[in-house]
Amino acid sequence: MHASSLSRRSVLAGTAVAAAAVSLPMTQGRAQAAATPAKRGYRWRNAVQGGTGFITGVLFHPSVRGLAYLRTDIGGAYRWDDRTDRWIPLTDHLGWDDWNLLGVEAMAVDPAHPNRVYLSLGAYTQSWAGNGAVLRSEDRGATWQRTDLTVKLGANEDGRGAGERLLVDPRDSDTLWLGTRHDGLLKSTDRGATWKAVSFPATPSATGQGVTFLVAAGRTVYAGWGDSDGTTGKPNLYRTTDGTTWKAVPGQPAGTAAKVPIRAAYDRHTRELYVTYANAPGPNGQSDGSVHKLRTSSGKWSEVTPVKPGGTTADGSADSFGYGGVAVDARHPGTLVVSTNNRWADIDTVFRSTNGGRTWTSLKDKAVLDVSETPYLKWGGDKPKFGWWIQALALDPYDSRHVVYGTGATLFGTRDLKHWAPQIRGVEEASIRQLISPPTGTAHLLSGSGDIGVMYHERLTASPSRGMASNPVFGTSTGLSLAAAKPSYVVRAGWGDHGNGAFSNDGGKTWTPFEVQPDVAKSAPGPIATNADGSVLLWSFGTANPGYRSADNGAGWSEVASYPKGAAPVADPVDPARFYAFDTTTGTVFASTDSGRTFTARATGLSTGDSEFQLTAAPGRTGDLWLSLKGNGLYRSTDGGATFAKVSSCHASHALGFGKAARGASYPAVYMVGSTETITAVYRSDDEAKTWTRINDDRHQWGWTGAAITGDPRVYGRVYVATNGRGVQYGEPVR
Repeated sequence: MHASSLSRRSVLAGTAVAAAAVSLPMTQGRAQAAATPAKRGYRWRNAVQGGTGFITGVLFHPSVRGLAYLRTDIGGAYRWDDRTDRWIPLTDHLGWDDWNLLGVEAMAVDPAHPNRVYLSLGAYTQSWAGNGAVLRSEDRGATWQRTDLTVKLGANEDGRGAGERLLVDPRDSDTLWLGTRHDGLLKSTDRGATWKAVSFPATPSATGQGVTFLVAAGRTVYAGWGDSDGTTGKPNLYRTTDGTTWKAVPGQPAGTAAKVPIRAAYDRHTRELYVTYANAPGPNGQSDGSVHKLRTSSGKWSEVTPVKPGGTTADGSADSFGYGGVAVDARHPGTLVVSTNNRWADIDTVFRSTNGGRTWTSLKDKAVLDVSETPYLKWGGDKPKFGWWIQALALDPYDSRHVVYGTGATLFGTRDLKHWAPQIRGVEEASIRQLISPPTGTAHLLSGSGDIGVMYHERLTASPSRGMASNPVFGTSTGLSLAAAKPSYVVRAGWGDHGNGAFSNDGGKTWTPFEVQPDVAKSAPGPIATNADGSVLLWSFGTANPGYRSADNGAGWSEVASYPKGAAPVADPVDPARFYAFDTTTGTVFASTDSGRTFTARATGLSTGDSEFQLTAAPGRTGDLWLSLKGNGLYRSTDGGATFAKVSSCHASHALGFGKAARGASYPAVYMVGSTETITAVYRSDDEAKTWTRINDDRHQWGWTGAAITGDPRVYGRVYVATNGRGVQYGEPVR
């Protein structure tokens, strides 16, 4: 969900920046859809999971008590509301075409103007991703203006947990600096409305980090540089004292030239700048690091590393790690906190010093963790971990004992330096892959996600009390299926260390791993389906492998040679003998009428080449199939896939699901992420897709939502939408 191993694009030397500012929210410059809006609108909320993603930055406002901002790598930005004790999402208005902007590279606030806040957005620097953008607000993110850039940003790439690459100049509130990964340093003199590249003494590379942070130290601005090759004369820390000329900081500590400066913080009382270093940008891959401070008045450097990496733990494991976050106490000179990062053997910690780094205390050693509000943080065990991927670290300028740090799944906070609990209410960052709304039972929702497996939502307003599905625990879920005629029976598949498939006989409350599994499951667990009565399972394992069938609840598996490789199996909801699959490589629908033993081709000549095409079976009917072909539209078959007809009311269809029928209607409500003309949105049809009603609005779009959608079979109008970074969104008509 969060890792990015894709290669970066080539450097665009001397790139200028476009400056077309627009008001938001907006509809990506497209014509409004012909579908009618919901008469009374919809109320949209998150199904609470509680964090579940990488917190890459937290920024307390230095001039306003109780005001803070948070950024994520794929789930947008948030503002802390001190009155309600929760985070408020600020970027849900970003729509389908702007999916890349849900990655927040950096944040900035203006100490002199408390209502101003800035975001730099862009998840990837690859050629297939769009350019970055800067949002600016005069009302703490309630409304935004936007400037599109002509460079790319990498909020979901290596180095995403580094410091803020965006800064309001301490000399002039109208001037902003923006550090990029591959295009040098940009500057704005009109509060972010327009940008241009400026001269910087270091040259970007196609594979490096570029500017890793920007921080003010009095009237001087410092910039970390992540592209040093470790040779003499290649510094990685620069500064400007006049806002025009940048120079390397002299006397940089020995041993840091080969490292990446991760974050920096300035103690205005002692006039010392603290910098954390690691031998890789993180959050993965770090095995060495250090902490240094610069007395800015004299230029003297000192090493203040709490514990040097390279030792061994009690069990003999190598204690390798880097350093990540750093924050200073605005009220007490010489008091600061730093975090280790990527310390898997001895577990990451936060160190605290009250004497400028001469001595340190590990806050992990006496920490009491309370994760009762988000039980999944126990990860299937008895106790939660203090943390991992700790690069976001912040200290409240109005409360010296209020420290927060981000992990790969949550934000922990303390008010007494001992007791810690997630301070995460309102933040939902899961990348949702599958959704099921059972027709009976306690839970109205089961969800399958990247990184956090499957959850059983007995309540939509609280994190599931059972946490992640265990026995086994999965990282990423790849398949989730319920037996339509026996809804207490559910199967799931995913990436796990102790098995890749499991079944449940109580609707997903508890799970039992399959007794055996095909060998290929360890390296390629794919989608799985159970037939209508739960007597047969079909499991797919990618385009290089055949499908497998089990008729004994996973005790044995047999290869199905005629099954289309890599296709997602779909069970007929009425007839246990019927399965379907759409082969995206050939554009052919296959069907089985012998309980999955053999498959034969039905309709051919449909669209090819996209693994995200979806085949869906309408509930309560045999052979009623709907095929979502993205921009090629929506097709329907009522004869088990033998023939398909295009649905004329639909311009594009990305995901489709069904819910309880409207009063007086004989057919289930149909829910779709797609378009009736040109705008991609969330729609409902109560008349078998003859007409559509748009049920989301421009304030609730959540970027890319093409993975899954389903209605609730028990509550008319309720719909669950899978997002890629904003968890499960569920909507209900305003009564």
